[in-house]
Amino acid sequence: MGATVADDGFDFRPGAQVPLQGGGGQTAATNALASAAYRDGGTDSKLSDIAKADNEYHKSTIKPPKISLFEPSLGEAFCRAVEARTLGAGRKPLIQSFGLDPQTVVEHCLAASRIRKERDRKLRLIMLVAGVVFLPGLLLWLGLFQLRKTLAKGDGKRSSWMGTLLLVGVAVVAAVLMFRLPFTGFLGLYLRGMIIAPAVGWLLARRICEATAADLRSRWDGLLAGSGIGAKIPEAVPGNPDEKAREDLRHSLAKLTAEDRSNSVFYAGPKGILGMGTRWGSWQMAEELVPKTEGMEIHPFRSWDVIRAVDAELRKLERGPLHTGGLPPASIQHWIVTPVGEGAGEVARPTGADVDTFLVKPHEITRICNEQQFSGGNRHYLGIQYPLWDGQLVITMLVTVTVLYKTLRVEVTGHALGPVHGLFTSKSAAPKVEVPKSIRFWETVERPLPLVDAQEVVRLAVRAPLTWFPPLLEFFGGKLVLPEPFGLRHVWAGQPWRHRFMADDALRAATPVLRAVHAAALRVLEENGADIDRFSNRSMIVSGLVQDAAPRKADAYDA
Repeated sequence: MGATVADDGFDFRPGAQVPLQGGGGQTAATNALASAAYRDGGTDSKLSDIAKADNEYHKSTIKPPKISLFEPSLGEAFCRAVEARTLGAGRKPLIQSFGLDPQTVVEHCLAASRIRKERDRKLRLIMLVAGVVFLPGLLLWLGLFQLRKTLAKGDGKRSSWMGTLLLVGVAVVAAVLMFRLPFTGFLGLYLRGMIIAPAVGWLLARRICEATAADLRSRWDGLLAGSGIGAKIPEAVPGNPDEKAREDLRHSLAKLTAEDRSNSVFYAGPKGILGMGTRWGSWQMAEELVPKTEGMEIHPFRSWDVIRAVDAELRKLERGPLHTGGLPPASIQHWIVTPVGEGAGEVARPTGADVDTFLVKPHEITRICNEQQFSGGNRHYLGIQYPLWDGQLVITMLVTVTVLYKTLRVEVTGHALGPVHGLFTSKSAAPKVEVPKSIRFWETVERPLPLVDAQEVVRLAVRAPLTWFPPLLEFFGGKLVLPEPFGLRHVWAGQPWRHRFMADDALRAATPVLRAVHAAALRVLEENGADIDRFSNRSMIVSGLVQDAAPRKADAYDA
């Protein structure tokens, strides 16, 4: 597929696909978020739980259902929201997901939706035969389940027991009426079928729902264990050129990956750089440029010259003098940072001739670095990024060089993105209940319960006929609205400071990076005839201060 505009000239190419830098070894965060797609039914998959996982700066919105029987589970709502936001036509730009592979997460959402669609096709057939043909009986049973669910939302266990007793009582009355109906012939048979057919349909639906729930939970646990089955999405593999829907989906997935590798990011005030987290530390070396020899002039150089030297020095950090481990290979990138408002609902990526497949071209990066250092416009930052803890911790150190009149300023800032919320790393819990033993009644034993209870079977069966048209289903059942600007990683990321070793890693990475930056800057100054005494003194002071680094909210200026 050829390029039509600057930002759309990408696609899968013939031949082997070579993984790009930064994609390996980041499976923990990816699998944790992907596992949310398979969460279905049960007390450990409530949609309301997503509110606990939101980042303090990014809050999801849950639109309540008009009819509670149509309310989606966490997995259903998550898949629908993520698919619509990342693959929908005319979608807004996405924020990069550092330490995560967003395409894998979206593919698992598609795979989970496919499993549910297969289940819903079978449930629709059951609803047609056992429900529509015997509609009065179906409505009676649904009314009872809706009343039971409403009573179960009351305070304490008393309301729940009342709903269960009501359902059992009506079932007993219906069974008695089966043999006491005053009608004969076709009407009598229909009235009996009206009571029996929905119950038989429920039994068949339960078997289907149980099998699907077992499949979903095995994939959920497999992902968190690191041995999960890969996502199967045949609808993204065109069989011939005429399959436009499959081709569009394949292209949307390729676009998702290309946008995630963009070198354009956004600074949203106290929220920090979106996708990288808030700025927790800042160190500056700013001194006057003075010739080394009196009467001589400094050889002219530009900010880009300093940045290139810093880039080369940072690439040496993985090669330490001692064989004791040390810093792993890092991702080094030149970023173009665009300022946006703290409450911005969306972002706009740079476009035009200077942008190709979401990447700002090198000549434009050089121009911004040298010319846009003051007043309006985008800014240039050189970043070194460490995705650690299998993608659960992302440490980013950004370097910017500015020259205002005779003052050279070299600034290093630290950003840290913590692990995804524990909601996404929790495995499925098999439902069970404690019951007393038959003889030794003072002892209890755990008895396993069905994966899908009666209420869940009814919910899935009621939703099945409407799943072919999701907007109508969302109107009755509510939905999950993702926070904007949206990115899979930063929305559900916590702070690393609550984890002792993650906090240590973030603090320790600052010192060697800062010293490498200063060493490169001093070398450029000395090569161009500048007096480095003041810069050396300032570097030593800042180097001493960074050893006492502590996480602070630098973007809020309350440190």
